[in-house]
Amino acid sequence: MTSTPAPAPLSPPAVPPAEERQIQIHLRKIPLLSELSDEEVLAIKPEMRIRQYAKREVVLHKGGSGDGLLFLLSGSLQVIDVTEDGRAIGLRMLVPGDFFGEIALINSSTRSASVVAMTDVLVAFLPAPVAMNLFSHSPSVARQMLRHLAQKIQRDSEFRALLSINNTAKRIYAYIVLMQKKNPDGTVVENLPTHQDIANMINTSRETVTRALLTLVQQGIVQKEPHRLLIKDPDALQKLVQGD
Repeated sequence: MTSTPAPAPLSPPAVPPAEERQIQIHLRKIPLLSELSDEEVLAIKPEMRIRQYAKREVVLHKGGSGDGLLFLLSGSLQVIDVTEDGRAIGLRMLVPGDFFGEIALINSSTRSASVVAMTDVLVAFLPAPVAMNLFSHSPSVARQMLRHLAQKIQRDSEFRALLSINNTAKRIYAYIVLMQKKNPDGTVVENLPTHQDIANMINTSRETVTRALLTLVQQGIVQKEPHRLLIKDPDALQKLVQGD
């Protein structure tokens, strides 16, 4: 008598069901999807795949295929490139609500950079055919994508200009100016990267970043708060960048 083999155990879901339902409800908070019709939201919900990554885990690998559009739901990510000598250069930080992977997707090319988790993160993945259909048939998504690409070109140009500054302290001050945004609390840099991450992004040392930020605090130009920087005197910071 042959015994019936035991059924293979089911693999656990990527995200607990309760948490997955909560994420789906909040998909409307993703800026790129905020203006979709109810029908469009219902159409893409089943296509979304929620993925978890631990701190320092690679979310996207440079050279990988552009197989989908990704949205950061929670946590913090850093876009990095690796030089020929193996040194990691940070290009920019991503915060919840940001999307990424769009260039390789649109160009049908490989990923031009890697994306690494700076904290534990949740990422939503939308397969390429579904994302491309949104780009082609949703006016709100197309409009926001065009605005995003224009801002990306401008930001990349500003960042290249920043890296050309020879004076290291001025380069750090210019980075803060580039990252600052106005909100109800004033002028701030939200989700402030670590000193080491800033150093990697602008090609200097962690110690140099620490000294420069301490100088700004001592002069009353900035105030350090948990995970952000409050710019108390934006005009004084701009004068430091200009060399006055």
